[in-house]
Amino acid sequence: MKQQSPVQTSIDLENTTGIETPEGNKIFQQGVILRRVSKFVLGAEEDGLMPIPVFFDPSTGKIVGDTLPKELREEYKDQII
Repeated sequence: MKQQSPVQTSIDLENTTGIETPEGNKIFQQGVILRRVSKFVLGAEEDGLMPIPVFFDPSTGKIVGDTLPKELREEYKDQII
């Protein structure tokens, strides 16, 4: 069986804009938010955990809001930038 090569897109960085915190920080770390999933939803014997990758400001711990799924933004509204 022949494997397909991943599609690569060439993006000119001059056509992008940087992300900055209100304090002027430009460096971010990657973390995860963990959500518990009911065993009934999973169809398993035990509850499970679902990791959701996000980026955050390491100096404040606040999450870059655009990296959160829209369904969670209201819940984390006090913890996003």
